[in-house]
Amino acid sequence: MGNESKRILVVEDETKIVEFIESYLLNSGYEVYKASGGREALRLFGQKKIDLILLDLMLPDISGEEVCKEIRKTSKVPIIMLTAKSSDESIINGLDIGADDYMPKPFSPRQMIARINALFRRSITEEANTEILSFHQGDLVINTTDYTVKKAGKVTYLTPSEYKILITLAKRPNKVFTREELINVAFDGDYFGYDRTIDSHIKNLRAKIEDNPKECTYVLTIRGIGYRFGGE
Repeated sequence: MGNESKRILVVEDETKIVEFIESYLLNSGYEVYKASGGREALRLFGQKKIDLILLDLMLPDISGEEVCKEIRKTSKVPIIMLTAKSSDESIINGLDIGADDYMPKPFSPRQMIARINALFRRSITEEANTEILSFHQGDLVINTTDYTVKKAGKVTYLTPSEYKILITLAKRPNKVFTREELINVAFDGDYFGYDRTIDSHIKNLRAKIEDNPKECTYVLTIRGIGYRFGGE
């Protein structure tokens, strides 16, 4: 599937930055939609089939964080935050609300395209054959063909990063993964963050699939090493 079939929504209120981003996305074969505010972004997202979102956190009406939270209620579309804040805390906060990656401003066009391409590769590199993974008598069910995850019979929306981590752990339940291994195995090496961002994705994943995130059944912490899957 070529880039020309991929639609990217750019949510940014600074005209020069939008023009810069749009130019390189178009040159890379992507289709581009633009929104200068959060409400316009949500409207466009509801009307168009969007494959990835570049989302500025500082918007004139509602914040990028609120836009991300609203989209995550119904969709696992990849979201890359655009932020002028490069502190670990602001990055972690963005990942905690469901973003998949981040780009501190200013960023290079090559970096932008590389991160977009990496997210798309991560989204499409699952096995072609249908496989249903079921745990605890159907309490948690993973369909590796349509990438759906059901918890207690209801579909739960995971981000691409959360899904990749879950499927990596679930397919090798007896293995303990270090943070570095989860980056390399779950993301095929196409990851530009740092290892502690895995902890944020794990926290979000637990909130969606665990009955009690403080007493986990599925995503277990192995102190001093990393994480292991606990489903049976």
